[in-house]
Amino acid sequence: MVTSLHIPRLVIAAPSSGSGKTTVATGLMAAFTERGLAVSPHKAGPDYIDPGYHALATGRPGRNLDAFMCGPDLVAPLFAHGAAGCDLALVEGVMGLYDGAAGRGELASTAQVAKLLRAPVVLVVDASSQSRSVAALVHGFASFDPQVRLGGVILNKVGSDRHEAMLREALEEAGMPVLGVLRRAPQVAAPSRHLGLVPVAERRSDAVSSVSALADQVRAGCDLEALMALARTAPALECEPWSPKGALVPRDGHDGPQALAAPGAGPRPVIAVAGGPAFTFSYAEHAELLTAAGAEVVTFDPLRDEALPDAATGLV
Repeated sequence: MVTSLHIPRLVIAAPSSGSGKTTVATGLMAAFTERGLAVSPHKAGPDYIDPGYHALATGRPGRNLDAFMCGPDLVAPLFAHGAAGCDLALVEGVMGLYDGAAGRGELASTAQVAKLLRAPVVLVVDASSQSRSVAALVHGFASFDPQVRLGGVILNKVGSDRHEAMLREALEEAGMPVLGVLRRAPQVAAPSRHLGLVPVAERRSDAVSSVSALADQVRAGCDLEALMALARTAPALECEPWSPKGALVPRDGHDGPQALAAPGAGPRPVIAVAGGPAFTFSYAEHAELLTAAGAEVVTFDPLRDEALPDAATGLV
């Protein structure tokens, strides 16, 4: 059933990778969560690693919104499913704002996700090597697609008070609100390697400290009230929320997934799902689909556990 989802929401984007999207987005998630808000964390694209930091920051599953794998039509329903009952939803973008699947136009880009969600965009700009040019950069991103609503900028890696003043003056002339200024600091970073950040499960205690430091930086440098006010300008989202049970129903004459156990037919089959540091690449919806199909999902760590969970009848 199509419903109107009234939830404040923002998309955190950047001109390019390496600008600070993940560190800023994770810091915002943690800072708003510390204020007592239920924050729904999302990531554009298929990245498994960033949602781990989002989950650590919010205490809720980090969820992906992938228009390439799931199709554009499922982006809003999956978002509505994850954000149900929350006070705020934050979506971290992927690559540059307008970068998508190669040769496919806007498909799977952060801009497409923002348009599908009718969400304002906050642009995180690495300002470390520019001053007045930042206004030209931001103006270009704001005007490239009129359907993308760029609501403000967070300036990252700002060097000094004088540097900040020059950046603010340039953006004021361009009519673009500055919603945050983060100074150059080692805290606004997280360990990375060839596939992006190091997974949370590989550095649990360090990851907790990193998220806490990010929250401190964001709280000190960003205007959380202005960001929340911008999030509240997002209009109602009209869609039918995705449902694990609904996804199991065959459609258009095609065979759908079969239930693993009939309702009331006795104990549910136990499905053992590998987890721990070696198996961190997973989506929350997978476990939800197994549960909806009648399974009892039990996670285990193949590196530490000597046997499969008791009564396991299946292994993922």
